[in-house]
Amino acid sequence: MSEKIYIGVDLGGTAIKVGICNEEGQLLHTYEGPTETEKGAETIINNIERYVRLIVEQSPFEWEQVAGVGAGVAGFTNVREGIIIFAPNVGLKDLHIREILEERLGKPIKIDNDANVAALGEAWGGAGKGVENCVCYTLGTGVGGGIIIDGKIYQGFSGLAGELGHMAVVPDLEAIQCGCGQMGCLETVSSATGIIRMAKDAVARGERTSLALVDNIMAKDVFDAAKAGDETAVRIVNRAAFYLGKSLAAVAVVLNPELFIIGGGVSKAGDILFDEVRSVFAKHTPEPVQKGLQIVPASLGNDAGMVGAAGLFLRS
Repeated sequence: MSEKIYIGVDLGGTAIKVGICNEEGQLLHTYEGPTETEKGAETIINNIERYVRLIVEQSPFEWEQVAGVGAGVAGFTNVREGIIIFAPNVGLKDLHIREILEERLGKPIKIDNDANVAALGEAWGGAGKGVENCVCYTLGTGVGGGIIIDGKIYQGFSGLAGELGHMAVVPDLEAIQCGCGQMGCLETVSSATGIIRMAKDAVARGERTSLALVDNIMAKDVFDAAKAGDETAVRIVNRAAFYLGKSLAAVAVVLNPELFIIGGGVSKAGDILFDEVRSVFAKHTPEPVQKGLQIVPASLGNDAGMVGAAGLFLRS
């Protein structure tokens, strides 16, 4: 066999997911094992090495066909030097992961943060396949993002481009402090955390809402209540969609992408979220910028990180 393959590693706090991709961005084989963060950096590195070798052994491919191994990490990374600066969910700090893994595996290694590799995964083998310029939002506990320009991840001056969740979009009088220390970030209203906070605040104010009957409110509960016509839930969903749509409008006039891809758990709300986001976007964006632009849900789900990490060798 002469076909080159690329391995993507999605390094999470609970599990390490490993996938084999071909040069077209197709995910061919996957493996998942525990991270074992409590055992420290050496164990985590050992696990990555073991899972990478194991997935090749379990596949129809040979080790010689592996052209590179990419890794996506939830945290701050120095992409150019291949260093994990700080990954709190994994418990890693100042780790020269590229150097270590290249020595262990004998293969070229590339790293990036999880939001960037998820965006690259969607652009390479998912909802953005065939699109050269797109922006990906990930709406989960926080709001992550990744920018793809001319088919490659845009890193910015110090590798921090695409921190879309920390755009200050909420007016001062309505703003609350974000975990980053800034006031009024998109993340405070359009993440699952933000939606849950707004719901709990409404219940605490004594608003008449079915959410008051829910013991442990989750974002899905809010969307379900909104779909059932609960006025408080509809207002919360519309507020999250409003600021998300406004942020898309701001990004669109700067980058002029062909596609916005919205993924993460919150995106599973479906039309009740997307219809409002598209409406707000249309109201706040010049018509020429809107022409040909689409706002679509992500398609790879939890596989985006593996695909994007593998794609670091061909699309970054």
